This record gives sequence, structure tokens and C-alpha cells, in this order.
Amino acid sequence: MPAQPFSAVIRDASRQQHTEAENSSFMADLLGGGLGVAAYARYTEQLWFVYRALEEGAAGLAGDPVAGPFIRPELFRLAALERDLGHLLGGDWQERASPLPATARYAARIAETAAEWPAGYVAHHYTRYLGDLSGGQVIRGIAEKTWDLTHKGDGVRFYVFEDIANPAAFKRDYRLLLDGLAVDDLERQRVVEECRNAFALNSAVFTDLGEAFPRSA
Repeated sequence: MPAQPFSAVIRDASRQQHTEAENSSFMADLLGGGLGVAAYARYTEQLWFVYRALEEGAAGLAGDPVAGPFIRPELFRLAALERDLGHLLGGDWQERASPLPATARYAARIAETAAEWPAGYVAHHYTRYLGDLSGGQVIRGIAEKTWDLTHKGDGVRFYVFEDIANPAAFKRDYRLLLDGLAVDDLERQRVVEECRNAFALNSAVFTDLGEAFPRSA
């Protein structure tokens, strides 16, 4: 029997953590309409810190044999996040932005892998960007409806990949890159564990957000 593709190994190994992150009480309350636009804006602000770490880290990895093939400018989200935050929070949002403790830990771990462990950086790249291209589209639709945001406009541009004409094909190509990740089997297992860690770090951000925005009875 042929070996399972590495992209499938990662997906299966992190399925539980992925489900836990998706089903956090904060996200359930936010997407269920139980929280206001301020909670959505604060969540978007936390994403800015995460993606700043991802995309600042990408700058030094473009030529890396392991991480380099994954650095695709059409994925970059920072400019879209900044436009969304300007719309949601006003032009001076960056002066007031602050990471929650879990967000600071998450961003620091991404920066650490970018600087010291390219294969670990790939784990974070995968968990974020492929999620954006998949479940993120559900969040966009709910946000547009719940808070009367313009379809694919300011406030939800983070979820709109204007430079990716065919997301399904892009995701297939990305998974092929994962399948061919230029590391040995032991390193692949470490990457799997870092994917689990990435989901745990993301879930911790949801926990902090849930404490900041408890659902009103």
C-alpha cells in the first residue's frame, strides 16, 4: 500500500485540534450573532498581529529550500487586514492596537520558527492560509450579513483573495507542495506536532477573546 500523502497525514493528525478551534465558544457566539461588531473588530485586530509575524517572517525565507516554495505573495493578508481595521476601528487603530496575551505568544512562536526553523514556519503557514481559503469564506459571509458589511468590501477584505482565481486549484497545488516537503521523516513528524501546536495557540487566542467578550445572557 502506498504511503499516505504528507498533506493528508497533517490533516488527519491535527483534525481534533482543528475541530476544537472551530468550535470555540467565542467563535460560536460571534458567528451565531451573540456578539457585536466590536468583538469582530477585536478578533480582526488579533489576526493582524499573527499575520504581521507570518509575513515579516516570509521576507527572509523566500530563498529557503524548505519554506521558500510556500512563500506566495498572492496569499499575503496584511494589507487587507489593515484596510479592514481602518474601516472597523478608524484611521488611528494602529496607535491603539494591542495583542492579547495568547496572541503575543502565538505571534512570537511564528517569528521564532521563521528565524530558526523553516519547516516549523511551514506548519504555521499551512494552518493559517489554507484555513483562510476554506472556512474563512464562511466567516466572511456571516460577517457581511450580521454587521451589514459590504460584500467582499472593507471589513471583510481579509477573506477575499483577489489574486487567486481558483481557490480549489490553489489548495490542491499547495497540498502537493506539502507532499513534497524537502525534509526527512523525523522532521515531518516534528512539522505535524507544530501544526498541532499552531491550532492550540489559535485556540488560546479564542479563549482570551471569549473572556474579553462574554456572551450576554
